[in-house]
Amino acid sequence: MHVSPVVQSFFRPFRMAAIAAALAMSAPAAFAQTPSPAALLTANEIVAVTGSTALFTPLIPGVVEQAKLLFLQQDPSLSKDATEVATKMRSDLAQRMGELTGQIAKIYAERFTEQELKDLLVFYKSPLGKKLIIEQPNIADASLKFAQAWANKLSDEVVEKMRVELKKKGHAL
Repeated sequence: MHVSPVVQSFFRPFRMAAIAAALAMSAPAAFAQTPSPAALLTANEIVAVTGSTALFTPLIPGVVEQAKLLFLQQDPSLSKDATEVATKMRSDLAQRMGELTGQIAKIYAERFTEQELKDLLVFYKSPLGKKLIIEQPNIADASLKFAQAWANKLSDEVVEKMRVELKKKGHAL
């Protein structure tokens, strides 16, 4: 299935957010610990330095836009008022990003000791850490593109091999 570049660019942040959430949730809960206030402060600084919430920036506007479109599908005459309400809601909800930032920091603080968090912060502030922060989205995007192309090629191979094997068993395909 071909998806237009415009649609891909719109959904890219959501795709990255889903991947980040899946990775965060896939870590065993046994490693979670109750973070100290100092660990949470350091984790918040890591979130700020790394821009960890940048992937989630489109979430609030996206959710509001989806809600607006839902109402417009039901009644297109709502366009002017729905746009006005959506604009206000995006503004009103912007402060809720702090909830997300705090939760991401808590996830870090539950999975790393206070000392590890301090070491991570030193690393992320180093030249190599700064380079990683810049390059990581490019690496993730290139990796996802490669994995998608690889999976498509593998799928084609599997379908062809399965077709051959099914024909051997007498099925007309």
